[in-house]
Amino acid sequence: MSRLSDLVAKHQGLLDKAIEAAAARGYWAAYPEMPSGKIYGETAKDDGEAAFKAALNQPFALDVPGASGTVGAEQSPFGFDLGITYPKADVSAVIAAAQAALPGWRKATPLERAAVCAEILERLNKKSYEIAFAVMHTTGQAFMMAFQAGGPHAQDRGLEAVVYALKAQTDVPGGEVVWDKPQGKNPPLVMKKRFHVAPRGVSVMIGCSTFPTWNGYPGLFASLATGNPVIVKPHPGAVLPLAITLKIAREVLAEAGFDPNLLILAADSADAPITKDLCQRPEVKIIDFTGSSAFGTWLEDNCRQAVVYTEKAGVNFVIIESTNDFKGMIRNMSFTLSLYTGQMCTTTQNIFIPKGGIDTEDGHKSFDEVVQALATGVDKFLSDPARAVEVLGAVQNPATAARIADAAKLGEVVLPSKTLDHPYLPGARVHTPTIIKLSKADEAAYTQECFGPVSFVIAVDDADDAIALARKTAMEHGAITAGLYSAKDDVIEKTTEACLDAQVALSVNLNGGVFVNQTAAFSDFHATGGNPSANASLADYAFVANRFRFVGVRVPA
Repeated sequence: MSRLSDLVAKHQGLLDKAIEAAAARGYWAAYPEMPSGKIYGETAKDDGEAAFKAALNQPFALDVPGASGTVGAEQSPFGFDLGITYPKADVSAVIAAAQAALPGWRKATPLERAAVCAEILERLNKKSYEIAFAVMHTTGQAFMMAFQAGGPHAQDRGLEAVVYALKAQTDVPGGEVVWDKPQGKNPPLVMKKRFHVAPRGVSVMIGCSTFPTWNGYPGLFASLATGNPVIVKPHPGAVLPLAITLKIAREVLAEAGFDPNLLILAADSADAPITKDLCQRPEVKIIDFTGSSAFGTWLEDNCRQAVVYTEKAGVNFVIIESTNDFKGMIRNMSFTLSLYTGQMCTTTQNIFIPKGGIDTEDGHKSFDEVVQALATGVDKFLSDPARAVEVLGAVQNPATAARIADAAKLGEVVLPSKTLDHPYLPGARVHTPTIIKLSKADEAAYTQECFGPVSFVIAVDDADDAIALARKTAMEHGAITAGLYSAKDDVIEKTTEACLDAQVALSVNLNGGVFVNQTAAFSDFHATGGNPSANASLADYAFVANRFRFVGVRVPA
């Protein structure tokens, strides 16, 4: 058997299960999320940490065609410089190398490409600890989140994109078909036809600084699985997780008989960025981006030669109208607002509460009582610094920390942010969330994303006013997540209709171990692509189907 045949045989079962899971939308995960020695090997954590430490203060060994010089200025939010350098990319050289790699990859069948991608993901999974330390010390995620979100959850999202791509490409027969049109008394018209999957061309995946693998793998694998070479342009502050990814992936591609330049790292520096130059090149046909609205919009407006998939900023909201589990609601919200110091694109920013208060199982509570309960809940949840840092992690960018102080000027601070000393990483940049009270009239404040650990509690007239205002802000300014606490069926129905209008995913009455800012691969769609926060969804057919075209070839039989 050939190497490709071996890979297809090895991963066919996994791909079939993933396709079934994507259709069923229940719980399924290909890669175990628990960092357990019984699963990953008793020495896996020590080995991963050792590999991470061995990479520090060294040039990263990765072949980049046409590279000249080095770049690298990553700083751990936990208090030290990584000191790693990477080959400095030349835009023309990496594009030429990617183009040269495309024809051979295009000849592979969709199933063969999917099997190669599955092999890459399997090997990435085995390196989950090493990737976790790389994610932790570039993004500021605490270790558990860095392992889960940066490793298995990102790998699941990558596999999800692969199987959606596989399904989209195989909706049309891959072999020869016969077209036989009857002509009455005359002989029929007979044609032989073959429909080829034609990749669009060079793809660029622009990595983000907070979730380089989780947000990066879907676009990377969607493009690769549909036959396109991918140039990976990491954020200068979070290169290492994607460099490790590409080192492993390039090895798999070469072993399978393909040009490893199907995946190329294009590292740059903050003071000499290459992203605009790279993305405006006519050879670039696909762009994936996660980051600020300003740059995402620039890409959409100025890279017309490419299909551009963007996830940008939004103003995620929760409406608190009533509840039958007040304490459960407060616990759930406290974790939601604290997780990774609010540096998730899914974290709640705006909390709409009727100014007359809410009904609970313990009786009516005033607006101020609800707000104070939220503030007290977060404060108590983070009262033990050793526990708090494992939820908060560290602030990735100093600008995010500065934003906390600026936000305090916007309204009445009901929970001030605190700085915490990390118990074993003394230089860590750790801040607790702040909660700020605003009035309904303060639209200039709450209709702009305030990225980081900042949430606004906003007094509204009543439930209908809350729903209308939430709908308006999501439609005009974007939202990836929405939440509702209500014990009333009519309020739930009205909010559901509003979220359908705004095309934002809704979570209702989360009181337990599921949180509004978390989504599950193969079940939840991350973003909908239907409001200004994102023009794409992870992952659906729209995310993969425009990365290739069917080209028919027909000849008379």
